[in-house]
Amino acid sequence: MFEQLGLIGCGLMGGSFALAMKQAGLVKRVVGYSKSPSTTDRARQLGVIDVEAPSALLAVAGADIVLLAVPVAATEATLKAIKHLVTPQMLIMDVGSTKADVVQAARQALRDQVGSFVPAHPITGREVSGVEHAEAELYSGRQVILTPTERTLTAHLQRAEALWTALGCRVQSMSPESHDAAFAAVSHLPHMLAFAMMNSITAQTEGDTFLSLGGPGFRDFTRIAASDPKMWRDILLANREELLLQARLFQQALGDFEQAMQQGDSQAVEDLITLASATRTHWRMGAQRTNKTGT
Repeated sequence: MFEQLGLIGCGLMGGSFALAMKQAGLVKRVVGYSKSPSTTDRARQLGVIDVEAPSALLAVAGADIVLLAVPVAATEATLKAIKHLVTPQMLIMDVGSTKADVVQAARQALRDQVGSFVPAHPITGREVSGVEHAEAELYSGRQVILTPTERTLTAHLQRAEALWTALGCRVQSMSPESHDAAFAAVSHLPHMLAFAMMNSITAQTEGDTFLSLGGPGFRDFTRIAASDPKMWRDILLANREELLLQARLFQQALGDFEQAMQQGDSQAVEDLITLASATRTHWRMGAQRTNKTGT
């Protein structure tokens, strides 16, 4: 049980975390702050937070747990703003989709207090944003990746693991660098492809007509293109080195299809589809990794 959650960022992710903690009986009081006063006020009206704070610093006053639910680009400035009230007993987490940049920001901002910080990435979200869409079940059954630094205190890491587990999450840890490489492949590149797909169609003269004929497959493939532009701008730029590497690998795979089709090689096209189909058929979201021998 935590006495007080200091919530910085009362939108979808932060609001859902506060609601989940309340529903699970894990916190007595939530003090929230958002850059927009109207958001903070709305969060209080909806019962997401109990008290509105006029600043990020005052949101963490007296807190024993703090969650940063802000754009990854705002991490360092936010941590600098609260640094003077951070204590060794305070658990601080974020929910950012990139981790190497967040860890570096924490090192720069918190300095000697960086041991209180446990970087976290819950694998969840929605295409809509705002506290109005916050829900207590957003994290239930989802994976949460923790990327502790060499200075993260063991006690705080254990508290973070226990907390996310209590919220119904499956928790695992990895290095910030491994995290960013993996999510460039399975999250950031798919988003960029969805954005590019929509743009490539709308740039065509008959784009509106083409879109009117899209069915369930197109809907599912492009669903994530409706994501928040500012948030995803920050994510793509923060992880651009790994993302550009994945983009080049994708271009190679696309090139294999293009070459086979230019040559009219039906077997090569079928083989490429078969490989992808078999991989997708056996893929299960959140399944534990196995090595090449299957052990």
